[in-house]
Amino acid sequence: MSGAVVLACVALLAFVVLMVLLSAIKIVPEYERGVIFRLGRLMGARGPGLFLVLPVFERMVRIDTRVITMDVPVQEVITLDNVTIKVNAVLYFQVINPNWAVTKVMDYIRATMQISQTTLRSVVGQVELDELLAQRESINQKLQKIIDEQTEPWGIKVTIVEVKDVELPQNMQRAMAKQAEAEREKRAKLIHAEGELQASGILAQAADIIAKEPVTLQLRYLQTLTEIAVEKNSTIIFPLPIDTIMPFINAVSRGEPDSSAAPERRSPSTQRLS
Repeated sequence: MSGAVVLACVALLAFVVLMVLLSAIKIVPEYERGVIFRLGRLMGARGPGLFLVLPVFERMVRIDTRVITMDVPVQEVITLDNVTIKVNAVLYFQVINPNWAVTKVMDYIRATMQISQTTLRSVVGQVELDELLAQRESINQKLQKIIDEQTEPWGIKVTIVEVKDVELPQNMQRAMAKQAEAEREKRAKLIHAEGELQASGILAQAADIIAKEPVTLQLRYLQTLTEIAVEKNSTIIFPLPIDTIMPFINAVSRGEPDSSAAPERRSPSTQRLS
């Protein structure tokens, strides 16, 4: 009977030792690190791979070292030119020092989120709306630099900050639409004016050439007739330059009698009465 009890105790002890050994074996993947505390004292980060953690005496905290993508919630901001807008952003960061991420901040993800929100409101509130819309890249770089400086003591590296959406009020959207339409009309008028200027210069050059060489006008006239003849028209109008028909007009004008110089003719009855 005592032998059976001893055997049971040995088996129980072996089971306990086995469970302790199994709990002491830790496997950390490549993208994680295990921060070890021995009796409350920081011993450093271990991993990746297989290692032992002494039960009761040591405690391990897992830290993910991969890049974390976090959406910054929509923030209502008043820009430098007193326009109320709603803006949100996306943040990319990762833990580069697991020891600091555990010992220097309680929750590094939540802390990074809060810093991102306050920095987004502060930076956007210091620029005008046009600058926010036109110089998005410079504002992203400024946000990244400020947030990274504030999270560096926690062992956090902020790699990218991007402003995603900028929501404008309805009245501001209508005003910007009118402004864009006016700008397009301005560009259209300028392009049309530039075209007219270039065309007038070319026409002036062509007029100078025609004035120096009158034969070019006859060639242009013949070319016009050729272009008209290509179309199947029932009626063809021949344009004649005024220089061509001017001699005929002058000849006809010289051949007409002058009505003012002609003698007055009387009727026979009038002559007899006189």
